[in-house]
Amino acid sequence: MKFKNISALLTVVVFAASCSVEKPKSSYTVHPADSLATTATANLYQNMADVTKNGIMFGQQDAVLYGLGWKNDDNRSDVKSVCGDQPAVYGWEIGRIEHGAAYSIDSVNFDLMRKRIIEAYKRGGINTISWHADNPVSNGDAWDVSQKGVVASVLPGGEKHELFMTWLDKVAGFLNSLESGGSKIPVLFRPFHEHTGSWFWWGENLCTPDEYKAMVRMTVDHFRQKGLHNLLYIYSPDQTDQPSRYFERYPGDKYMDMLGVDYYQQQGAAGAPQYMQTMNSILAMLTTEAKNRNKLLVFSETGLEGLPMNNWWTDVLLKTIKPYPVTYVMVWRNAYDKPGHFFGPYPGHPSANNFIYFFKDGKTLFQGDISKMYQ
Repeated sequence: MKFKNISALLTVVVFAASCSVEKPKSSYTVHPADSLATTATANLYQNMADVTKNGIMFGQQDAVLYGLGWKNDDNRSDVKSVCGDQPAVYGWEIGRIEHGAAYSIDSVNFDLMRKRIIEAYKRGGINTISWHADNPVSNGDAWDVSQKGVVASVLPGGEKHELFMTWLDKVAGFLNSLESGGSKIPVLFRPFHEHTGSWFWWGENLCTPDEYKAMVRMTVDHFRQKGLHNLLYIYSPDQTDQPSRYFERYPGDKYMDMLGVDYYQQQGAAGAPQYMQTMNSILAMLTTEAKNRNKLLVFSETGLEGLPMNNWWTDVLLKTIKPYPVTYVMVWRNAYDKPGHFFGPYPGHPSANNFIYFFKDGKTLFQGDISKMYQ
């Protein structure tokens, strides 16, 4: 384990003690929404709450699957190539699993994904999964918003309900296959995200609040009935700092474990002030709501595409999240096949040196800073 500095060393010592097999000395106790959650899942949830006292975990989507100029290498990520450590949180996308496909919407082989998820778990890392499900009415992708009523069609009595239930079964089959040592691997599952926007078929202008809530509850209930008690659920709308709008489609505390938000900096460097102002307002609101509901607060998706700011990591992202009890922040992927579509550092990029300062800051936590998350 590589310690970034004396402050980080003390952080790890304190955290390791709080996440030992003995009863953690937490400032507060949290319980998964699923009363039948596995022991490892409940431990992960409590340990995530504990780690928030010491820092903010850093994550990236598809970090160990591919990056700038490489794909499918073992034990590699652009993050590790820059700072020497892996992220603490690993994001994965399972779109197309609903069809029984061999590859995801990002051309990732699901068998390889499963292998990498297990490897991350064995390192003590945290896995979070999103699902950009295809449009069951049009057979288009998740971004096909050519018609309303798709959500209604998958609910009980709808014309696509039976089909959608087979999709849920395929998702459940993949999640059930995530095992290590005979035990199910805990997963942070983030279904039907960014619904306060209208670019997915489950978006705000495509269904009613009641329809959206019914679909999420149906999904969670079905997974629980399938014996999936290793899941923690994340509620992650697109940006809004109004509690009434944020919670308008909230399925309820009995279904969700974490309050998240997805928000990206737009307009390059010029968009930094607006991004910081907006996120400060959102995080202030969510800090209060998470505390009142005894939930965790996560920054479930963010980033600045192409990273045109060399100081973005410390002067924008870290400065924005540091004052708040954010459990983790996750930036989007570094695509190997789409030039300019990257959100994390890589060797030789002008922001790489600034990312090292971000990594060394006592507030940020990476793979080497966490351990025993499931004990």
